[in-house]
Amino acid sequence: MPKIKQVRKYLRNHGWVLFKNTDHEHYRLMLADGTYIYTKLSHGYGDIPANIWTQMKKQMRITQEEFNAGI
Repeated sequence: MPKIKQVRKYLRNHGWVLFKNTDHEHYRLMLADGTYIYTKLSHGYGDIPANIWTQMKKQMRITQEEFNAGI
């Protein structure tokens, strides 16, 4: 499973914008059609649990392979 800092790096390097920083870091990405997709990331530096990572990949609309290639 990826570490939080790896996901944070991926998001920032792929155009995701931090738009709210409260109990979690909330990120959004504007798609070509003008709609937004969202995900949130816990504060910290540890590993992301498998069930949470699966949800995040769906929210981010990426595969594990795309993530691995993009970090």
